[in-house]
Parts: sequence; structure tokens; C-alpha cells
Amino acid sequence: MTSDNGNTEAGKPVGTAAGEGGAAAAPGPLRRWIWNDTIQTIFYAILIALFVRIVAFQPFNIPSSSMYPTLLIGDYLFVSKYSYGYSRYSFPFGLVPFKGRIWESPVERGDVAVFRNPQDLSQDYIKRIVGLPGDRIQVKNGILHINGEPVRRQRIEDYELRPGRLVPQYLETLPNGRVHRIVEEKGDSGYSDTTREFVVPEGHYFAMGDNRDNSADSRAIGYIPAENLIGRAEILFFSLNVGRNRDPDSFFIRFGRIFDGIE
Repeated sequence: MTSDNGNTEAGKPVGTAAGEGGAAAAPGPLRRWIWNDTIQTIFYAILIALFVRIVAFQPFNIPSSSMYPTLLIGDYLFVSKYSYGYSRYSFPFGLVPFKGRIWESPVERGDVAVFRNPQDLSQDYIKRIVGLPGDRIQVKNGILHINGEPVRRQRIEDYELRPGRLVPQYLETLPNGRVHRIVEEKGDSGYSDTTREFVVPEGHYFAMGDNRDNSADSRAIGYIPAENLIGRAEILFFSLNVGRNRDPDSFFIRFGRIFDGIE
């Protein structure tokens, strides 16, 4: 059909007349709708991210060499908050002030755990749990002893702590069969390679770094209250080749470590 001005209905510009509710009236409401929708999307995304961070997984990064060779300076990892249940330290800034833990699950010997330093609650530490409540822990000439028995330690290839610096490396097998690598920067004659016997109290744990001669762990800071546990280290999601121990022959990003599980 042809209109009086000779234009076909198919070719007639659509929605140009204000009386037809067209584009002349639409831009303002449309922009407001898009803006409101964007704000809502961002708001819900923030809520979901906060929920995941508080309840499920929290990211951490490694600033020191105390967990070499398992964790390196520049590693970024996810910690599962639900693994051990929840305490006030599970929440940002301790905003939910309650005692003890809820939905508590047992810690396994050999877990790599993040916890609040019992001597400075503003600091998060990451170490390996080697002693459970009631255990007797002692280090003798570099050998970890649990309940009077030496832990099996197998010498393997040296570890390159930094370019040109090789240190002794071992496979350590805990009583429950968990195997992990440790290094001894100063051999077996370091300051903390021979200790007194520690008896782990109920409701506490004994933690040590895998870099045995360069770790401020339970040998120095004491037992870790169960309430101080934040979660278990699960997986690396990023790794930067940084710090004085960086490998100058490698990329700035350690691609080979991304998505590695933490044993």
C-alpha cells in the first residue's frame, strides 16, 4: 500500500513521531533503565563475590620463603574456608565476634593451612600442620619426631633455592602416609634443628614450614589454636616470578605452576 506522500508503509521511518511513543521519548527512560540494570548487576556481583570469599574460597599470596619448595614467593592460591568450619577469623576484620568454631571438621596431619598468628592476630600465616592435639613433637638434628618416633626422611636431589644456591632437599613421610618435600638451608645444624619436646594441647595444632631453617612456625610462635584456623590451601591460581629468589631465565609469570594443587 502506498501512502499519500508516496512512501510505502514498509519504507516509512518507524517511531519518529512523538505521538506514536517512538524514539523521541525513549532515550531518557532507556538510558535510565540501562544504568539501573548495570548498577544492579554490579551490586549482585559484589554480593556474590563477598559470599564466596567469606563462605567458600579466599585468595592469598605468598610473601616469604618459609614454605619452599611447596610454595614460592609470588604464588597466589585459593584457601577453602569451609574445610575446618568457621570461626570469627573466617570473616573480614573479625566482624562476627563469636568464640570457637561452628560446623567444625577435623584437620588432617600434613594439611597446608592458613591461620592467624597466635602472637599477632593481625598476621595471617601459612604452614604445614604436623602435630595434632595430644601429640608429642620434637626435632632432633633436623629429623622431625612425632610421639617419640622419627619421621621418615629420604634424601633427593638438591633444590635450587635461588640461582646458583643449592640446598639439601628431602621427601618427608608423615605417619598418615602424607608425603611432601622439605629443604634444609643450613643442613641439620641450624638453630631450630634441635628443639625441646612440645606436647600439643587439646584444641591446638603444631605447624611447621617446609623450609625448616627459615620459618617462624610453632617452634617459635607456639601452638595454633583451632579457633585461629582460616582454611586449607587448595590450589594455585597465579604465580609471579618475583623476589630475590626469582629465576632470571624464566618468564615473569610462572605458567607451569598455575592450577597446581597444593600437597
